[in-house]
Amino acid sequence: MAYGPHTTADRARMLAALGIDSVDALFEDIPAAMRATSLAIPDPVPELELSQWLAALAARNRTDLASFLGAGAYRHWTPANVDQLLLRGEWYTAYTPYQPEVSQGTLQSIYEYQSLLAELTGLDVVSASHYDGAAATAEAALMTCRATRRQRVLVSRAVHPHYRATLETYFAGAGLEAVYVPLVADGDAAGTTDLAALERLLGDSGHPVAGIVAAQPNVLGLLEPMHELARVAHGAGALLVSVVEPVSLGVLAPPGAYGADIAAGEGQPLGIPLQFGGPYLGILACTDALVRQIPGRLVGMTTDVDGRRAFVMTLRAREQDIRRERAASNICTNQALLALASSIYLTTIGPHGLRDVAATGAARATELKAALLAAGAPRLHAGPYLNEFAIRVPDAPAVHRALLDRGVLAGIPLAELLPDEPALADGLLVCATEVTTTDDIERFRRALGEVLAESRSARRPQVEERREQPAPVGAAS
Repeated sequence: MAYGPHTTADRARMLAALGIDSVDALFEDIPAAMRATSLAIPDPVPELELSQWLAALAARNRTDLASFLGAGAYRHWTPANVDQLLLRGEWYTAYTPYQPEVSQGTLQSIYEYQSLLAELTGLDVVSASHYDGAAATAEAALMTCRATRRQRVLVSRAVHPHYRATLETYFAGAGLEAVYVPLVADGDAAGTTDLAALERLLGDSGHPVAGIVAAQPNVLGLLEPMHELARVAHGAGALLVSVVEPVSLGVLAPPGAYGADIAAGEGQPLGIPLQFGGPYLGILACTDALVRQIPGRLVGMTTDVDGRRAFVMTLRAREQDIRRERAASNICTNQALLALASSIYLTTIGPHGLRDVAATGAARATELKAALLAAGAPRLHAGPYLNEFAIRVPDAPAVHRALLDRGVLAGIPLAELLPDEPALADGLLVCATEVTTTDDIERFRRALGEVLAESRSARRPQVEERREQPAPVGAAS
């Protein structure tokens, strides 16, 4: 039963003060089609029938596909101890430590996560309160504006489109400007951030830039020239935000090594399974110079009055939550359970294990590239990649659908992921990780070869029919 402390007289008095007749008037600015409606809940049924109905719904999920889908969320093997330790009640039920001094276990878990991610990114400070990679990227962009007191950020179009959309939403509410940097159209650097266009935008003295946001690897799986991006950013007094995929840091240079000021990214690959879009874990790290700009929770280690080790919440006042527009962020829920999952994962596999995960994914991707080339689908770009790349196939969305019927989830059509990039319309973005098998790759190669052969056969009669049409009267012979 719903409970509200206000009486009918209380509500009438508040409505009168607002000069309206009903609460509904408060929502008139929301289009009718977007307002909440009553739930269409069916009549009750016995529990046995309900469980059978739910089982039938679950059976509609495809679990037999050879999957090559990546694009920001990745399949990895997770050691069994990760889930088992997370199920312990003291972790599973813990929430935000509003009285942190009595939450030493939770605080230590956050501290250990921060320490591991600082080592992984090569940066000084890590916070632990971000929903996902998109939110962390948007927060990073806001940090550049606060730190430089500028209102314009340059964002590579090779950053994941979902991250860009989230950044736009954050910026719209803050009155800030995001300008997109195009991709190189051709040559060996095709598909990466256009450095010449970037430098032109930075050279506009009338619009100083707070920061540059670029991804490594980028959304097409390609490796960006991050040292160059850092050089041109710092030359213009701007900060560099590197959007990272954390497993790749087992073999790629960390953001701190090439001069990034802030790193953001999605922590899902670190021991968090794919689960219909979440919950996930936003990674956000920065240099010590920006420590007072980073939102979320920071935990430090100190000693108490008796000289014993103690963990404390630091550089974050409780009033952060009520400072409204002056707050570093008002999106700071506690993601400690997922941060703990990533900590257990990293601790279990260790630095050599993480390197092996990244290197095995790269080796599988090389095997996949050769197989798809043999099937008639070459890479779309020539530049270096790690474990994700785009292939060129005619009518990629149709080919993608046909491959599903053959038990292969062939990544994602770039026409759907990046509809504003017409040059990529015939691309499929595919991914391999350490769990991709040689049998999966052979299944993909064989199915793709069959689909492409059928497509060529279907087009051939149309071409021949056009050739047989008589020439128009008066046409030159």
